[in-house]
Amino acid sequence: MQHFRLSFIVTAVCLVAAYFKAEIAGVFIALILGVLEVSLSFDNAVVNASILKRMDERWQQYFLTWGILIAVFGMRLLFPIAIVSVATGIDLIGVSNMALHDPNTYSQHLTESHVQIAAFGGMFLLMVFFSFIFDEGKELHWLGYIEEKLSDFGKLESIEIILALGLLLLTQFWLAPEIRLNALVAGISGVILYVIVDSLSALFEDEEEGEELATALKKGSVMSFLYLEVLDASFSFDGVIGAFAITQDVVIIMLGLAIGAMFVRSLTVYLVRQGTLDEYVFLEHGAHYAIGVLAGIMLLSMNHHISEVVTGLVGAVLIGLSVISSIRYKKHQAD
Repeated sequence: MQHFRLSFIVTAVCLVAAYFKAEIAGVFIALILGVLEVSLSFDNAVVNASILKRMDERWQQYFLTWGILIAVFGMRLLFPIAIVSVATGIDLIGVSNMALHDPNTYSQHLTESHVQIAAFGGMFLLMVFFSFIFDEGKELHWLGYIEEKLSDFGKLESIEIILALGLLLLTQFWLAPEIRLNALVAGISGVILYVIVDSLSALFEDEEEGEELATALKKGSVMSFLYLEVLDASFSFDGVIGAFAITQDVVIIMLGLAIGAMFVRSLTVYLVRQGTLDEYVFLEHGAHYAIGVLAGIMLLSMNHHISEVVTGLVGAVLIGLSVISSIRYKKHQAD
């Protein structure tokens, strides 16, 4: 429980703040949002853990401290305000006042930006999924022959980018003409951001000689940290928008999502410290397939509303199946 001690402290503080803001109703809503955030982001925690275990101890600690501040205040409060500001042309202070004093209008503006948010987040997550599926260096394959053949396609140069951009172009056929350009620009931006972060990480990891090694490891941890924050942002977009279906109170939304984000962070560290990914060898596979499904849902949501419950259930099923497969694999290896 030591890994979750800070999460429980943050939860207590947030619930007290929620009580002073909206009494018992505020506490109840904050708890619901926290549970929703954790259920939707468990696969995020697993993928985060696979990256975090390659970082040094200091940057792992930064992820749990500075990272949570960025996740809560940056991605779940300030970033949506910035999106509304860009979309409406209103300055940040004006949007902040709108969020606090006219949440209905703020929610409407944020919802109207859903196409750009879904395209950007969906394409970034799709690149994460494709990079895992087409990894030719992957030795263990959850889906056996099928997954093994898919990984062989990784030998093709930039296959992930080609497929991602191809799918983005296909989505244009079912979008209304007036939003196609916005979706296209946002989607391409998501791909570009992934390529930049992933390329810089690979660059630093390849520096392995002489005194450059320590610097490379440090810079590699920096880039991994940034990658984790962008990944978290991609997961949080729909959660922030979906939260307005439960309450219009921006403060309660931030408190509830803060609870969930903190537990996701603690769960990530727990998975690393306990070696869970080594124990359940297909857990990372299940998480990446859940990310692939989430990316597809985000792209579909540009034109059709899809309940967050569907996303949570699909992710839970895939994670559960990967755990069962891991147990069977370990038993088979022992026999």
